Amino acid sequence: MTKIKICGLRTLEQALAAAEAGADFLGIVFEPNSSIYVPVEMANHLVSNFSDIWSKNTPKWVGVFANQSLSDVNRTLLQCGLDLAQLSGNESKDFCRDVERPVIRVTHVPPDTHSDLVLHEIKSSLHEDNESGYISMLDTYKRGIGGGTGQIFNWELAEKIAEKSNFFLAGGLTPGNVSQAIQRVKPWGVDVTSGIETDGEKDIRKIYEFIEYVRLADSEIYGENK
Repeated sequence: MTKIKICGLRTLEQALAAAEAGADFLGIVFEPNSSIYVPVEMANHLVSNFSDIWSKNTPKWVGVFANQSLSDVNRTLLQCGLDLAQLSGNESKDFCRDVERPVIRVTHVPPDTHSDLVLHEIKSSLHEDNESGYISMLDTYKRGIGGGTGQIFNWELAEKIAEKSNFFLAGGLTPGNVSQAIQRVKPWGVDVTSGIETDGEKDIRKIYEFIEYVRLADSEIYGENK
């Protein structure tokens, strides 16, 4: 089935709702300039309280970083008991290699591109990820923003890339379009942040709707028993 990452969580209520709905990954944003930034102490409290209530091995916790120091990334991962690190900036291969947890590496795609050159560059980036054992994510590029843009990039590019590479599809996904995205692209996973918000806050109803539409798309593509 398509993996689901619910990102930008800030409260225990949000995290438990995402887990109960069937999310595979829960994301906390540690990039200080983000509107959904969570301080380390608050994140540690959230993960600890969640673990006291939720005893299953999934979902996994993901720390989201962008152009922060390696020491800050590793310290946060260990202090908060996180399972993976999502690197959404310009982190080098050497940087990724020294992260203390498995890495989700983000490649940003310009929203309106149809260029074969861009397609080649993205394929090369994902190939590097696969060779290094990283999980890939394709997200929409917007100057000055590492993620959560609410903008869709050209899914035709993603569709071509998905023929040979596994990745999270991100950028502008909502309960209203995620089924279409999965049916067209068939990504390994989907990631959502702003698409499940109302007035800038996570909407529990939209979290459930998003995951429900992912599973409906899975059943149509792969059958009920997949």
